[in-house]
Amino acid sequence: MNQFSLPRRDFLYGLGSSVGSLALTSLLQAEEAGLKPRKGHLPARAKRCIFLMMEGGPSHIDTFDPKPELAKRHLQVFNRQGERESAMSSGKRYFVQSPFEFVKAGQSGADITTEWSHLREMVDDMCFFRGAQVESVNHPTACYHVNTGNRFGGDPALGSWVTYGLGSPNQNLPGFVVLPRNSYPQGGGSNWSNGFLPADFQGTPLRPEGSPILDLTPPRGVTRKRQRANLDLLAKLNAKHQESRAETNALEARMASYELAYRMQAEVPGILDLEGETERTREMYGIGKQHTDAFGRKCLLARRLVESGVRFVQAYAGNWDSHDYIERAHGSLIRSVDQPIAALLKDFKQRDMLKDTLVFFCGEFGRTPDNGMRGGKSYGRDHNAKAMAMWFAGGGTRGGATVGATDELGGEAVECVHHIRDVHVTLLHLLGLDDNRLTYHHAGRFKQLSQFGGEVIEELLG
Repeated sequence: MNQFSLPRRDFLYGLGSSVGSLALTSLLQAEEAGLKPRKGHLPARAKRCIFLMMEGGPSHIDTFDPKPELAKRHLQVFNRQGERESAMSSGKRYFVQSPFEFVKAGQSGADITTEWSHLREMVDDMCFFRGAQVESVNHPTACYHVNTGNRFGGDPALGSWVTYGLGSPNQNLPGFVVLPRNSYPQGGGSNWSNGFLPADFQGTPLRPEGSPILDLTPPRGVTRKRQRANLDLLAKLNAKHQESRAETNALEARMASYELAYRMQAEVPGILDLEGETERTREMYGIGKQHTDAFGRKCLLARRLVESGVRFVQAYAGNWDSHDYIERAHGSLIRSVDQPIAALLKDFKQRDMLKDTLVFFCGEFGRTPDNGMRGGKSYGRDHNAKAMAMWFAGGGTRGGATVGATDELGGEAVECVHHIRDVHVTLLHLLGLDDNRLTYHHAGRFKQLSQFGGEVIEELLG
């Protein structure tokens, strides 16, 4: 073996007398343990996380952040010299008021549009954050940024980092499960990739239609005993093959995935069968109704997955990219997720699980207070990286709080302003992980979710 093919593990051990030794021990332990559960760096407020990803960029101005000033300026020409330019400005543009009515809901008096007829009952358990910002206004790079901390893809997803740090309580299920739409988000499966982490920590997507996992059921005539014998033989052959290729771990990861797939065949079908829930529960999630059935199933399945030991679940809804007809487009989308999300929070609360289950809602960016006219009165909004809709519930967050603020037009966060990396650091913190200690050696340096460090947003903590 020449100096350039030195196994990564041997190289890392060589760092024992250097600065790299600070993170080396936990790094190697996590890699060796795979998905086995392990303690984090800090006392955890949350044991599990559900990430509700609103792909396309929901408008904060039309959901949780009212801007009365826009009503005064509605359809006035956007003045580029007197106002901040919008993210996608081109041609003649106009200010656009929200088509929705806002109300003060709950004892906390949280701002929310009347379209959220179910979720507004839960605002006292939610923490709204108006200070988050991202860097990109392009959907693929912005999705990567929110999901992985890196705008250019190739890095591990948030769920991958969490399962790398904590493992998963149920060894018969993936630690990180994704519930996508029929069409994958912009950027594709890289949004839930393990990146440079071992393959154990990648997200496992469940298909929204048909069999959630292909080939979950063994072929006709193949018994569990026969499967076990086949896997044992394959393991022996693979182990022999790997003896001369110790510097690579791809084969080891594939062997582990075969074993997990075998174990999943016994446990997954029962979890995916929502008919095991009471009719009352299915109705609460909106299952069986045309508008809410799809996302209602995702939310109920997310609850069943984390209840069964899955550490991190991400559920996608969209497309929120409303450049025009925002009343119709956003109105329809809000109605499709409103009842299911409210049911998810109620269900956790009834089961006494909300206190240690973190629910996180956001898109890849927000939207602008102005827009061009695309024919008639088809008002909409463009992409905005400087202000966005985001909230947290449970898992040690401040229920009933609204943190941060945007300017009077909703164009930019101006109070308690934090980059998305600080949101990531805060999410890890709530789950008992320290971003500066949750590192992995790759391409010559120790890497982390925040890229180069961030801070916990203390105002979000309960």
